[in-house]
Amino acid sequence: MSKADTNIPETPATRFLRQHQIPYSAHLYAYEDHGGTKVSARELNVHEHAVVKTLIMEDEKKQPLIVLMHGDLKVSTKELARQAGRKQISPCDPAVAQRHSGYLVGGTSPFGTRKAMPIYMEQTILDESLIYINGGKRGFLVGVHPHDIVKTLQPTLVRAGIP
Repeated sequence: MSKADTNIPETPATRFLRQHQIPYSAHLYAYEDHGGTKVSARELNVHEHAVVKTLIMEDEKKQPLIVLMHGDLKVSTKELARQAGRKQISPCDPAVAQRHSGYLVGGTSPFGTRKAMPIYMEQTILDESLIYINGGKRGFLVGVHPHDIVKTLQPTLVRAGIP
């Protein structure tokens, strides 16, 4: 990514990627409220399975955590809780998620979050050669190699995705 790309947003996520020398491609698209990964996959002309959503959830003690999941799958919170050694995991209220991550819901990235949180990543994401994940702003995804996520964020790999 060169600084000459003036239309590319500067976000805590892009700063994190540059600081950690993680190569990435930048992809802007027309954001639609409640469109989710279906819209971004359609706009980028990629399979929704390769678009990875960043979800802020919390356990029974209200401790936040990040879940990285394929766009076309849902998270089995019961299975995630079991694998994470928690009693219960549920999605955070959007305002709470924003306080933890520093990002607006719909623009949440796992890179450069305001607060350090444990990260859980669906293991099958590693089967993809390239994934598209939020770059820290609504309507902005970055293309990264999933192994770079493992190397820098050191997520716990889980199998909690359900159709």
